[in-house]
Amino acid sequence: MNQIPAFDIAIFRCYMSLLKVPVMDTYGWLSILPPLLAIFLAIKTKHVYISLTLGIWLGWTILNSWNPLSGLIHTINALVAVFKDEDNTRVVLFSAMIGAIITFTQYSGGMKGFVNWVVGKGVVRTRKSAGLLAWFLGFIIFIESSICVLVSGAISRPIFDKLKISREKLSYILDSTSAPKCVLIPLNAWGAFVIGLLVTQGVENPIKVLVSSMPFNFYAIIALILVLIVVLTGKDIGPMKKAERRVLFENKLLRDGAEPLVSTDIVMMEEKKSVPPKAINMILPVATMVITMPIILLITGKGNLMEGSGSLSVLWAVIAGLGIGAIAYRIQGIMKGKEITDIFMKGVGGLIPLASLMILAFAIGDTCDALGTGPFVAQAAKSTLNPGLIPAVVFMVSCFIAFSTGTSWGTFAIMIPIAVPMINIIGLHPGIIIAAVLGGGVFGDHCSPISDTTIIASMASAADHIDHVRTQLPYALIAAGISLLLFLLFGFAL
Repeated sequence: MNQIPAFDIAIFRCYMSLLKVPVMDTYGWLSILPPLLAIFLAIKTKHVYISLTLGIWLGWTILNSWNPLSGLIHTINALVAVFKDEDNTRVVLFSAMIGAIITFTQYSGGMKGFVNWVVGKGVVRTRKSAGLLAWFLGFIIFIESSICVLVSGAISRPIFDKLKISREKLSYILDSTSAPKCVLIPLNAWGAFVIGLLVTQGVENPIKVLVSSMPFNFYAIIALILVLIVVLTGKDIGPMKKAERRVLFENKLLRDGAEPLVSTDIVMMEEKKSVPPKAINMILPVATMVITMPIILLITGKGNLMEGSGSLSVLWAVIAGLGIGAIAYRIQGIMKGKEITDIFMKGVGGLIPLASLMILAFAIGDTCDALGTGPFVAQAAKSTLNPGLIPAVVFMVSCFIAFSTGTSWGTFAIMIPIAVPMINIIGLHPGIIIAAVLGGGVFGDHCSPISDTTIIASMASAADHIDHVRTQLPYALIAAGISLLLFLLFGFAL
């Protein structure tokens, strides 16, 4: 985990041997140093923000004749220049504002009301039905991966405990239906972020390209199907089988010595006192977002959903959700004007780190563009790799980076500027290449022990974090192995 991926070393060596090969207007092998530095430091230090910043700085230092001071000045300028692009600005704003949706639904009692409403129906009576409920909730709440895990965990945990289902099984279901599902349904921050990265690479119709990648996103699809099979059949493997036997025969939800991460340790907002919890206070803003986005896509696309502006649609969707929620809470007397503002700012503030990552991601993409990194890698790959192998190689490299760094979005930021030029220069299918990057990134987000989604899944299920990672990994590796074979198959077939 603390070494540069073998593929990157191989690419570096092939660049050294290709210096005399004419490639587009690039800085040759120097153009790969910034992303390689970002990858190496992210893996070594686990600090993605610092790693991306130093990668950007190195890129602009190279562009300024190795003057480190000029490189620093241009690094700051590059970060500021991110906001010159309207799409970038919208994505950053939306990603921060989704935090306000989370705090609104918590403070208003909407989340607690939704939990009470589902549990009160009494339709969950068996282990299978409990698993199906957790899978279904995780699948339909696609606006944001963290809120999906938190809501599903809050609803499912007491039911799982009552029916003697291990906390490890719950955390696996929550984790396996968060990131994989969010990347397949682009009506959320994930879709907006990827669309933004594609726009910065000059992709003419980023929404169409993203949609075309969905059938090829084998890892996300298989991960979702695999957890459904586990729920329906009740068949478990490896450490998960041992955990389930412990609950059934020893009546122990957790192993002896386990240290569970409980959901109250998350930065969660308690519902307002004296306010009766109502499910509508969560359903209303979320449903407004879901309904608004395709409407704005149709409007901005002049009747064509696929031609609409993804970043604009997502931004207006979250604004509409917040607006409708605020009005509903004010009418009910739950919040006054100042409370609405305070809760909004607290929610936005909670996701500033995510917005910061986006700014860095866009900036390193612009830096790689200025250096010609993507075209150089594409030309090198074209000269040294069979085109049919490239989707599988891109998938493996993305898997390694994401697992080692714990961030799928950081992986997208590093790999998409490299992968997109391959599409045009080598003549690859755009859908399968983008799917390889996204699938590899989701693998890391799904099962890396340092991934925020993995940690939140452990918290939401009150499971021991290492136990969660250990029991989930065999399933993730099965999904990754099958995906690799499919990428090889379709890589040569397309």
